[in-house]
Amino acid sequence: MILNKAMSLVVVIAALPARLAAVSFGELGSHWAIAVNLLAGSLLGAWAGASWAVRMRSTTLYRVLAALMVGMAGALVLTHTTAVGSLDLPAGVQLMAGVVTGFGIGAVAAIMGVVGGELLIPTIVLLYGADIKLAGSLSLLVSLPTMLVAFARYSRDGSFAVLGANLRFTALMAGGSITGALLGGLLLGVIPDVVLIPALAVILLVSAVKVARHD
Repeated sequence: MILNKAMSLVVVIAALPARLAAVSFGELGSHWAIAVNLLAGSLLGAWAGASWAVRMRSTTLYRVLAALMVGMAGALVLTHTTAVGSLDLPAGVQLMAGVVTGFGIGAVAAIMGVVGGELLIPTIVLLYGADIKLAGSLSLLVSLPTMLVAFARYSRDGSFAVLGANLRFTALMAGGSITGALLGGLLLGVIPDVVLIPALAVILLVSAVKVARHD
């Protein structure tokens, strides 16, 4: 999980500048309030999720991860096969919904060791009515500090030792992650969703079965 979190952090750092061609700093800056609203919950959620993860028994953690993977697969298919509109909530309700939703996403991301973009992007579209390109870039802005908070919590329990023990593998994976993030940006829109989304969902479901069977 720590290795996955480290690779996810590398991907986020590589993907942020790669998306500037589609969404400029100026456009991101004009929507800073959305990121701040979600971060108000996601930073707390990341700390809480990491705390729960390090305290769980291994068997319990495997089952939680398996359940979250199944949920992520469902969310992936649902958000890419149905039209996601805006809820158009009153300002106060929208603010509270952003904090609560951000907390949940931050906790899930910390437990799974993932970026959480598949949950953040539809949330940003649904709650704030942002277009999909802007939502993708804003999700990275939320993910980066959220992941750093989770890292800070994991570091208190010596969880980073696994990175040092697998330094060569970590370096190779980091290089591959950067290459994949850059290629993904270039191939954006080339591979149709009708192929990509089911494939990703199947990978998540197969991984969930393997994790659930782990002793």
